[in-house]
Amino acid sequence: MKTVFLGSTTLQVPALALGCMRMKELDETQSVRLLETCLELGVNYFDHADIYGGPEDPCEVRFAKAFQKTGVSRDRIILQSKLGIVPGKMYDHSRDYILSETDLILRRLNTDYLDVLLLHRPDALMEPDEVAEAFDRLEQSGKVRFFGVSNHKTSQIQLLKKAVRQPLVANQLQLSIPFSSMISSGLEANMATDGAVDRDDSILDYCRLHDITIQAWSPYQAGRRKGPFIDSPEYPELNRVLEELACKYGSTKTGIAAAWIFRHPARMQVIAGSMREDRIREIAQAADIEITREEWYRLYLAAGHILP
Repeated sequence: MKTVFLGSTTLQVPALALGCMRMKELDETQSVRLLETCLELGVNYFDHADIYGGPEDPCEVRFAKAFQKTGVSRDRIILQSKLGIVPGKMYDHSRDYILSETDLILRRLNTDYLDVLLLHRPDALMEPDEVAEAFDRLEQSGKVRFFGVSNHKTSQIQLLKKAVRQPLVANQLQLSIPFSSMISSGLEANMATDGAVDRDDSILDYCRLHDITIQAWSPYQAGRRKGPFIDSPEYPELNRVLEELACKYGSTKTGIAAAWIFRHPARMQVIAGSMREDRIREIAQAADIEITREEWYRLYLAAGHILP
C-alpha cells in the first residue's frame, strides 16, 4: 500500500483511509470483517466524525465494538475524528465545546487518545485563541496527537494559525475527477471561464506550500447532490476512458478514479466511504497504479473540464 506523510510530520500513513460515516449500515459481523479486510490491505487509517450515525446510533461506537473483536492492538491503527457540527445546522469551535466533545469522542471510540482531530466545518463565530487553548490542553493531556481542519479555505487556515501553535497536518476537502474546482481554477487561470473562478481560495497550492495533507472525500461523487459519476449516463465519455484504463491496468473504473487522485503530486489521501470489502480492495490496489501524465489529463477532459 502506497503511503504518504501526514502533513509536516514523520508519520507515514496509508494513501487510503476508510471513512466510517456509513458504518451503521453494517451489522457487527460485517463490520468486523470489513475492518479485518482493511487491516489485511494495510488500510489502518480510520476517519470518523462525532455526528456520523446520529446521537442514537453513533458510528464511533459501532467501530469501537467491531475493532475490539478484531483482536488488533490500538497502536496498530490511526484514529481520526472530526467535531464542530452541532445538530440544528450550527457550528461550534469554542474552547469548552472542543474539550467536552473530544472527551465524548474518546469515550465512544473506547480509546485514550486520538491520532488526529479535525475541525469539521468553518465556524463563523470562531475565536482562534479559544481553539489554540483547547488544542494545547488536548495535546498536553495526551488526548490528541495531531490537529487539522476539514472543508477550510486558505484564509481560514491562516486565521487559525495566527493563534494555534501546532502544525495543522490535514485538510479534508471534497475532490473527484468532475468535482475539482481547486484544480481547474489553476489550470484556467487568466481565463473568462467558469472553471477559472477560485472557489477554494487557492487551497491546493496553499496546502502544498505549507505541508498540509489534503484528504479527498467523496472521490466518486460528481458534486453536491449529483450522485456518483461512475456508470452515470451524464458522464459517458468519462466512463469510457475509465473503462479503457481499467482494462489496461487490470483495475476497475472505481480504481482508476482513485488512481487519478493518487497521481497528483500533492500526495493526497483518499477517504473511501464504501462499506463493501470488494470496493475497498479495488481502491487499495489502485493506490499502486501510476497512470501517465497523458492519461491523467484525458480523464480530466473527459469529465467536461477544459484546458487553455
